[in-house]
Amino acid sequence: MEVLVADGFSDDGTREILRQYSASAGTVRLIDNPGRIVSTGLNAAIAAARGDIIVRMDVHTSYARDYVRECIRALQQSGADNVGGPWVAQGQGKVGKAIAAAFQTPLCGGRAHDPQYEGEVDTVYLGCWPRAVFERVGLFDPELVRNQDDELNFRLRRMGGRMWQSPRVRSSYTPRSSVGGLFRQYVQYGYWKVAVIRKHKALAAWRHLAPALLVSSVLAGVLLILIAALQGAGAAATTIAGLLAVEISVYGAACVAAAIRCTRALDLAALVMVPGVIAVYHFAYGLGFLAGALDSAWPRSRKAAPARLFSELTR
Repeated sequence: MEVLVADGFSDDGTREILRQYSASAGTVRLIDNPGRIVSTGLNAAIAAARGDIIVRMDVHTSYARDYVRECIRALQQSGADNVGGPWVAQGQGKVGKAIAAAFQTPLCGGRAHDPQYEGEVDTVYLGCWPRAVFERVGLFDPELVRNQDDELNFRLRRMGGRMWQSPRVRSSYTPRSSVGGLFRQYVQYGYWKVAVIRKHKALAAWRHLAPALLVSSVLAGVLLILIAALQGAGAAATTIAGLLAVEISVYGAACVAAAIRCTRALDLAALVMVPGVIAVYHFAYGLGFLAGALDSAWPRSRKAAPARLFSELTR
């Protein structure tokens, strides 16, 4: 077994620690990642790897001692082209715990977040592949700052590949510990999802449109209220405001209902944050998606680098 660590020239002391560790552990190699994004780091590590099986393991995630063994077992037993475990979050601090709890609710994820589900999925967390898969479908798209894993899995499925999730492949992801950090992360997810759709001219799943539709309806409602008010159509403005209030109330009730299932895992201070955190997930993703769609509408914007908000990886 070999361990390849792709590092984008960290300036926090990481590289020196990695050099010291690789000098004492012959199986560990440090791989440079001048692109400084996930897809270029993964591609560099895959290119340098000598094994027949590739197992991806990101930082900010803790792994069970048998993680690699169970990945390989799931790969052999399922016959799938890519396998992984459920995407389970464990936060730190009150805000981090609320973010993790919201992440596990049905409103923020499907089967990929279900720790008990085993079977075929449309994408998996991280991944474990036979090396031959990359020779068949290609590497991660280096143009994508985010969503490079979704894009690769979408490409794999369109070429007849299969993804498999096993609850025996266990890990825990540490999400952002602040609402601002979560907002920036999911704005980027929404923005780069549009790039994936544009590349393949298709949706991987219809659920990806839901946050954008929610944000669009709220923004459209506010705009129509303002237009009606400016034109002196008070009755129309009142009617639209009433409809918008109903929509927001129903959505808020759904967020509260989703949060109720977290009562055993959280104290009251963290629990009351969960409905608002769910809304941050949705509205950040939706705003990012709309921004990506607007960028795609003007060809000149495709040639220019995306704004820093969408391209700078932060923690």
